[in-house]
Amino acid sequence: MSRLNPTSWIFDIDRYLNPYIPSPPWQHIPYPVAYIFGYRRDKPKSIGTIVPVIWAFIGIFLALSVIELASERIPSFVERGAPIIVGSFGAGAVLEFYAIESPLAQPRNFFGGQVIAATIGVSIGKLFLLSSNFHSIQWLGGAISCATVTSIMALTKTIHPPAGATGLLAVVDNRLLDLGWFFIPVVLFNCTIMFGVALLVNNIQRAYPVYWWTPEDLKGIKTEGQRESVDEEKGQRTDESDSERHERHDGREIIMKPGGNLVLPQNLFLMQEELQLLEEIANRL
Repeated sequence: MSRLNPTSWIFDIDRYLNPYIPSPPWQHIPYPVAYIFGYRRDKPKSIGTIVPVIWAFIGIFLALSVIELASERIPSFVERGAPIIVGSFGAGAVLEFYAIESPLAQPRNFFGGQVIAATIGVSIGKLFLLSSNFHSIQWLGGAISCATVTSIMALTKTIHPPAGATGLLAVVDNRLLDLGWFFIPVVLFNCTIMFGVALLVNNIQRAYPVYWWTPEDLKGIKTEGQRESVDEEKGQRTDESDSERHERHDGREIIMKPGGNLVLPQNLFLMQEELQLLEEIANRL
């Protein structure tokens, strides 16, 4: 009976993907290189509330400037009339350079959300262009695109709010609509440049990203068949191990990693002051 009740439906894509995702190799490569990619042997020291604002200003300025200047000088962009930057990346810059601890700003969400949005947006735009009354129903395509993008991001754990705007603009902005499938490489270019600048700027006094794919410990995660085999051998089918409970983490809890590092739920955003208070409490624990 519970299967017919939508409130009992749970889908966790990581349960199927994580067993096949390799663990990050940062401990096996030179520390200076791993450092740039967010790996730390020790927890970064607190830098107050003003310094993050300064770094956010510098990072956003550099990232947007590089994207805009480069886009003006790429022949294929100029020939197709591509914009110097996709508008939604202004909102994305706030996450990538200020709210860098948020799950919404991590690489999986940033790249995954934007690519999903661009792909769905272009697909829906082309579908609606088949209608002879496109301009009278363009609004409908934009609404469907944004709603679909949000749903797919939620199911794939790639929620990135600015990507909702990307999916919307791909249909309602005629300039982007005219790009067709070329809009996807434009978005990828914007993502790559912004992320590259984020790695350089955010790792000067802070640590970014907090994780690349998931906050879970990928080393201890087994496939479905492996879990069943272990359960049969031990005769403990109903008793979950710590790693299995960790695997079933549904993104609604605060995870405290070794060293006091915190991973926040995807639907929770804390200001810098709140995050510092939470970290102080975690360190005491």
